[in-house]
Amino acid sequence: MKYLYRIYQLFVALPILLVWTIFIALVTTIGCFLGGGHFWGYYPGKVWAWVNLKVLLLPVKVEGKNNLEKGQSYVFVSNHQGAFDIFLIFGHLPRNFKWMMKYQLRKIPFVGMACEKSKQIFVDKRGPKRIKESMDKAHDILQGGVSLVVFPEGSRTFTGHMGKFKRGAFLLADELQLPVVPLTINGSFHVMPRTRDFHFVNWHPLTLTIHQPLYPISKGEDNVSTTMADSYSAVMDSLEPQFQGYVENPDQ
Repeated sequence: MKYLYRIYQLFVALPILLVWTIFIALVTTIGCFLGGGHFWGYYPGKVWAWVNLKVLLLPVKVEGKNNLEKGQSYVFVSNHQGAFDIFLIFGHLPRNFKWMMKYQLRKIPFVGMACEKSKQIFVDKRGPKRIKESMDKAHDILQGGVSLVVFPEGSRTFTGHMGKFKRGAFLLADELQLPVVPLTINGSFHVMPRTRDFHFVNWHPLTLTIHQPLYPISKGEDNVSTTMADSYSAVMDSLEPQFQGYVENPDQ
C-alpha cells in the first residue's frame, strides 16, 4: 500500500495540488486587491487547505469546536509538528484568523504573494525595529476583531516533541486582554517530519484538539506567565505519549 500511495501522490495528487495552489493564490491575490481582505484573505485559503488534505487522502479529526464562542477574537497557540500543521489548522479551525509566519515564506512563488496581499503577519527578527513592526501589525489585526494563530515555538520540531514557548503571542493577548486558546496537533510529524521535507507524504490520521480558552486573570507579568504555562501544559498533555516531554530544539 505504501508504494501505491506514492504512485498516487506522484501522478495524481501532485499535479492537482500544484495547479490548485497556483489557482487559489491568484484568487486570493486578486480578491484582496479588489477589496474585502477579511473574506478573500481567509476563505480561499481555508478551502485550499481542506482540499489538499482530501486529495492526499489524510483523515482528520477535530475535537473541541464547541469551546469557541461566536464573535469572540482569540489568540490561538499551537505546537508545530510539521508542514501539514498549516493545512490542518487552516482547513479545520472554525475561526477567521491571520497567521504569524516567518518572513522567509514571502519568497515562496505565488503563495508568498497571496500571504502578503491578504495581510498575513510576517515576523522579521532582523533587528528590534522589524520585530516591533510585526508586533504592531498583529496588535492592529486583533483590535480589528480577527483572531490570530501563532506557533510560539517559532519553528518546527525535529523530533515530534515540543520545544520552549516564546512570549510574543502571550504579551499581545495580555495587552488586549484577549483569551488564549491552546491547540494540540497530533499526526503531522508522522505525515512529513521536518527532516524529510519535500519527500513523499506518509499516510497517517491527523488530529486537531481545540482546548478551553484561557481568559485573562489580570494584566501584566503574572497573567503572561500563567497563560503561557497553562497553554504549554494543555498542549503537552494532549500529545501522543511518545512525544510528551520537552526536547530542546536547536533552531529556537
